[in-house]
Amino acid sequence: MSRSLMDQHDGVLFDLDGVLYAGPRAVDGAVSALEELRRRETPCGFVTNNASRSAEEIAAHLNDLGMVASASEVFGSAPAGVALMGREVPAGAKVMVTGSAYLRQLVEAAGYRVVDSAAARPAAVIQGFDPELRWTDLAEAAFAVNDGARWFATNLDMTIPREHGIAPGNGALVETIARATGTIPTAAGKPEPLLFQQAAESLGLQAPLVIGDRLDTDILGGNRARFTTVLVLTGIDSRENAAAADAAHRPDHVIDSLSELFAEDPAGAVT
Repeated sequence: MSRSLMDQHDGVLFDLDGVLYAGPRAVDGAVSALEELRRRETPCGFVTNNASRSAEEIAAHLNDLGMVASASEVFGSAPAGVALMGREVPAGAKVMVTGSAYLRQLVEAAGYRVVDSAAARPAAVIQGFDPELRWTDLAEAAFAVNDGARWFATNLDMTIPREHGIAPGNGALVETIARATGTIPTAAGKPEPLLFQQAAESLGLQAPLVIGDRLDTDILGGNRARFTTVLVLTGIDSRENAAAADAAHRPDHVIDSLSELFAEDPAGAVT
């Protein structure tokens, strides 16, 4: 008897951008897929590298788009980045935040003194995506790193799907500073497996599906966590990219849309 992908797993860990939404609109099929998962009482987690918004803001955005979600189901790279920094930089140190107000709040809550200028001689710089970042912000971060500050990044996504297409992501902005300093940051978030593992543990999942649109973050991270991975073709990567990928980046399944999660014969989606 054939079974759907969802019949074989106890929950889903979703990426967000390019999977459930693109900027202010829901991806085609996402609302109905979430409705079906909620009807089945299937646990869902939302694992994102976007460090510009809080879990509460992300959950509110999903709900506004018609997808039921709570903040407790959101697992983001901003808290992971601050936790990573905390392993190497003691509380009370000066830290420059090159990112959103949310990331700044997390850094302050962790006991650091946030500064805005390299002249303040911060011990560290932490960088996360924020569409409002300016050249002057990147320049100050470069000055601080060149002066010896430790450098951390919440994630290294080179691109991000937006309403009108594909835009530069945090990794592209990180690359700007890397070119100016000749260094690379210590990075949290996907493709490290920790976010997926934390999400699965929090939701009580033993065999979740990891669903994403990127081979270099979602699929690689899910594979590293030893979960079943699904590439959905509504964002960055294509079926051709998946077929040409090395084993570490290759998904277990490729689907055109989230509706295929419930198809009784998923064999055609296997790469």
